[in-house]
Amino acid sequence: MVTPTGTTAAERGVPEAVHRRRWLILSVLMFSLLIVVLDNSILNVAMKTIAAPPPTGLGATQSELEWAINSYTLVFAGILFTAGLLGDRLGRKKVLLFGMALFGIGSALAALSDSPGQLIAFRALMGFGGAFVMPATLAILMNVFERDEQPKAIGIWVGGVGLAIAIGPVTGGLLLEHFWWGSVFLVNVPIVILGLAAMLLLVPDSRDPRPGRIDPIGVLLSVVGLVLLVYGIIQGGRLADFSDPQVLGTIGAGLAVLVLFVLHEKRSDHPAIDIGYFRKPAFSAAVAAIALVFFALMGVTFFTVFYTQSVRGYSPLETGVLILPLAAAQMMFAPRAPLVVERFGARAVCTGGMLLVAATLAGFTLLDQDTPIWVLEVLFFLQGAGMAHTMPPVTTSIMQSLPREKAGSGSAVNNTFRQVGGALGVAVLGSLLSATYRVGIDDELAVLPPGLRHAAGESIEATLGVAERMGPEGSALVAPANAAFIHAMHVTVVGAAGVALVGALVVALFLPGRPKPSEEQGRTEGGPAEEDRLAAVDRTGAMELVDETGSMEADKTGAMEPADGTGAMEADETGSMEPGGTPAAEVPEAGGRGSTAP
Repeated sequence: MVTPTGTTAAERGVPEAVHRRRWLILSVLMFSLLIVVLDNSILNVAMKTIAAPPPTGLGATQSELEWAINSYTLVFAGILFTAGLLGDRLGRKKVLLFGMALFGIGSALAALSDSPGQLIAFRALMGFGGAFVMPATLAILMNVFERDEQPKAIGIWVGGVGLAIAIGPVTGGLLLEHFWWGSVFLVNVPIVILGLAAMLLLVPDSRDPRPGRIDPIGVLLSVVGLVLLVYGIIQGGRLADFSDPQVLGTIGAGLAVLVLFVLHEKRSDHPAIDIGYFRKPAFSAAVAAIALVFFALMGVTFFTVFYTQSVRGYSPLETGVLILPLAAAQMMFAPRAPLVVERFGARAVCTGGMLLVAATLAGFTLLDQDTPIWVLEVLFFLQGAGMAHTMPPVTTSIMQSLPREKAGSGSAVNNTFRQVGGALGVAVLGSLLSATYRVGIDDELAVLPPGLRHAAGESIEATLGVAERMGPEGSALVAPANAAFIHAMHVTVVGAAGVALVGALVVALFLPGRPKPSEEQGRTEGGPAEEDRLAAVDRTGAMELVDETGSMEADKTGAMEPADGTGAMEADETGSMEPGGTPAAEVPEAGGRGSTAP
């Protein structure tokens, strides 16, 4: 049988039963991804309510609110890479189910928290569970879809992330208007239960059939290095001072441990990840692009809420609605991005996408206290379009640079760089915003007592809070606070646009473009490139892909004809052999010359 993509059932590496329900499986994966990403965007809307005194909120301080967010980020980023490795080794479905269950338990406990300390601890538990969900979804996707359909599936996956980011504030606003603050966490529980049931029924398991020995030293170094690095970045953002000795020491220690991790992996005969992948421009340039674009975008997204709510006076629900054009653009363009890449090449499309992101970030300098709100909506839509033409191609480039059996590791690297880049963006750009704001408002706060003056200058929210407590006398601080914030925002978005331009330059210089016709012909007539050879191997049996019954498809164990017509088998092409010399799986060459013997 020939599929719509032109691939016969015998040529596919994905079992027929799995192939038939691949789009349904993607829907389930999107469901699990949606809830993890959605939760973080919901929490941003609930911050003010949680800060209110009991019984309305928990009476959390500014520092406790920050750690309610940062505890999740710290654990999530620190465990991501290890979670991807465990998925490759133990089975990605098992890891996904574990992560979803843990995320649901953490959500229920967070909703019932009696103190800010409990909320911080349970948010860390949610981050631990979420770290097992994110890489597993992308890794399973790579093993459910054939190579020619993977870009489209990844485009839909990226569009789903954008949707979750945008509808989170809307959902949070609706919940807070009708229920107590814990509802933003409790809503996750029934969704997790439904998701677990759908995964058990529909999602196939997959794992690396030859994972080799575990690398405990490498795993430990990766966790310690990432935790120290992210903690230092978070502390720098909280203090708004990256020159602080504690901040510099923590970041320096994290980087030193990660350098040791790289050196260890290069010398290990069973590395957690092959550092040689970073020598491939398609991998390293794409990873750098993801980190840079999320550095720019997360920092800007962080203060957009303050602009719409504090300066413009919109409610949390209205703020969520204002962000919807960002999601609409991503959902509209991300699934179609592979078609544009097919015509113009990944380098041209990604460079154009990042230039558009940089332009929209610079466009935030047009926003003032009375700018028509449609200007913000247009900027959000164009920003979403730029992201939709950046993230799917670079994610595809990363995932297709690795053999299929290492999909968990590739997904973990993708998500780790995105998370670290985003955390760094919030911290660095947030510090720039805070420092610029303090300079702009400092003279206006001179009439306040010294202790109150310092607290009031931390943020526009702090200034407006002091002004409210002062009564009629404090109204004179509102206009200067808005003006100082607008100026600080303009300075910050210029910095963010500069970072996005650096990302566009990296992509333009190093990301591979369209293959030349001669190269494409060489792939079919000659030996395949290394990544194609690896892909060919794991398309035909090197990757164990199990359906819901646990049985392997029959066409994955067919006998193989001699590779060279002489009866000699090529060991590096055939993989494992059954007793007596019968090969475990056929391995077609890049042009599809290999065939299953009758």
